[in-house]
Amino acid sequence: MKNKRSFLQTAIGFALLNLFSFTLIAQRTPIGNLLVEGVGEIPSSISEKLEQYQNIRSANFADWDASGKGLYITTRFADVAQIHNVSKAGAYREQITFFKEPVTSVSTCPNPGKDGFLYSRDIGGNEQFQIYYWNRKYGTSKLLTDGKSRNGSYLWNKQGDKIAFTSTKRTGKDLDFYIAPLDNLSDTKMILENKGGGWNIADWNQDESRMIVTNYASINEVKAYLLDTASGKIEEINPTGKQISYGNFIFSKDGKGIFFTSDEDTEFRTLRYYDLATKKMSKIIDINNDVVIMELSENGSKLAFVINEGGYSKSYLMDTKTLKYSPLNLGSPGVITQMKFNKDNNLIAFGLSTPSQTSEVYVHNLKANKTERWTFSETAGLNPENFSQAKLIEYSTFDKDEQTGKTRMIPSFLITPKNAIRKLPVLISIHGGPEGQSTASFNAFNQYWANELGIAILVPNVRGSSGYGKTYLKLDNAMLRENSVKDIGALLDWIATQPNLDSSRVAVIGGSYGGYMSLACMTNYNNRLKCGIDLFGISNFVSFLKNTSAYRVDLRRAEYGDERDPKMAEHFEKISPLTNIKNITKPMLIYQGENDPRVPLSESEQMVEALKQNGVPVSYIRAKDEGHGIAKKANRDYTYTSISWFLKKYLVGE
Repeated sequence: MKNKRSFLQTAIGFALLNLFSFTLIAQRTPIGNLLVEGVGEIPSSISEKLEQYQNIRSANFADWDASGKGLYITTRFADVAQIHNVSKAGAYREQITFFKEPVTSVSTCPNPGKDGFLYSRDIGGNEQFQIYYWNRKYGTSKLLTDGKSRNGSYLWNKQGDKIAFTSTKRTGKDLDFYIAPLDNLSDTKMILENKGGGWNIADWNQDESRMIVTNYASINEVKAYLLDTASGKIEEINPTGKQISYGNFIFSKDGKGIFFTSDEDTEFRTLRYYDLATKKMSKIIDINNDVVIMELSENGSKLAFVINEGGYSKSYLMDTKTLKYSPLNLGSPGVITQMKFNKDNNLIAFGLSTPSQTSEVYVHNLKANKTERWTFSETAGLNPENFSQAKLIEYSTFDKDEQTGKTRMIPSFLITPKNAIRKLPVLISIHGGPEGQSTASFNAFNQYWANELGIAILVPNVRGSSGYGKTYLKLDNAMLRENSVKDIGALLDWIATQPNLDSSRVAVIGGSYGGYMSLACMTNYNNRLKCGIDLFGISNFVSFLKNTSAYRVDLRRAEYGDERDPKMAEHFEKISPLTNIKNITKPMLIYQGENDPRVPLSESEQMVEALKQNGVPVSYIRAKDEGHGIAKKANRDYTYTSISWFLKKYLVGE
């Protein structure tokens, strides 16, 4: 009976929310494309200094251009990231696209006679991505998809006259496979009808007869298939009956096999080879870390791969004939985000970010064994030498590791102000996913909070994070959800033992699933926290699963649990922040994009209104032109200035 009442209360809550929605919006102050309440006037001392950090630029590698000598990169000069061309190291960044929406990926046409590339973009963060072809000769853009559905996983055939892609245009939720001739879009054909939203195209072989396709059920279970493009028939690769998670796939240049990553019989996704004739799989490397990037040279003689070691990238180069590999030194310790060989097989372009340096683009010459920096992004007058480094620490949590029998250790990055002499207030920043991982990459806001507000930032990878093996990854699934929240409780215990950290001044922040974690921490550890910040987080798992986009719901049930199961629904009600909202008495700041297809607007709206009814101070920012994140600079500037002022008031102390 109690469970029925809680569902009835939720239903009534939604009805009231709809009834008063127009009134609530009217009470909010419009600032650009934002609707704001409870933020108040922000002192210029906050906004002016933070503006420098918000204007730090970055550059991300996208692809080699048609010449094979220059690079396409993405960087932001105005409101959102756009595509630029760089002809050589340190050269002028020629901006090519000038859209209102961000463009963050490029796929150059492999036909040297065509100077063009594929790219995709959505509208207002709705994630209904459309695929376009940009013709460099004429400076024109051509829409290749229907303009309405969700499209992705696009790649060229080897001749550069056709593209393959996935699309939901048949049902709005199922991702089917299509092939489209670039010059005759009316001849676009669906080659396989699928069920579910987890399908992707990994690679397309030389003669266009076969594709490697995958179906993502969860981060722990990904199935791989060979697809015959003529008949539409698929055959499972390595059908063992085991739960296996596959990662990257590349056809070998001779067409006889496939290089791929898999966690079969191991904790990590390691590099392997599949012989197409014998259908036998062999393990190539014996490194106990996930292989996260894998790139084959144009002639197929070399394979570069990157592993994730505790949030840092390590690179290797392998001879595909001998399968021998050796370390590839690409520069300072940090995170490599993308890499690719050029046409002569001796240059590798890549993007690299470190804890104290924003993402830049580099090119490594294999013959000379030398790395050259190609981009030099502006730091808004700030001296990068003054940025803080990240220290990797571990702390003990509440349970034991079943494999070792020892107390389980949780990894975390710690960022502190330089030359700090007093006990520091602490901000715990929790990643989303939940299968994500916080890595050793640059974060301008962490630098501002540390060096201007004097805050220590802890960035933990609680159980359920990727990068630490599949056993660790499963430790928060379904009924185990709150164990990851307990990991934050253990971190609060650890903070209390540190002489330089002030356990009486601690706050939490997180986005998406990290937003849920922030809310859950506030309901569980309210008395140990000064305030909390929730960016587009889940406030009630039942309403979240009911309202998230149709193509995602089964993928999320695999991680969180199935709300259609009465026992799971009861557990969701028990642990959801909205159910336990009476426990929150400390100030909250909440941000939400109206067009979010993942965590819908209602998750934040219901939380804000419930907090206000309980008399809790709430600052709320609602973006009319954003989805799952904050892509527009104007929105990001105001939101993070508000967050910084919130932290100054409630964590640091005015």
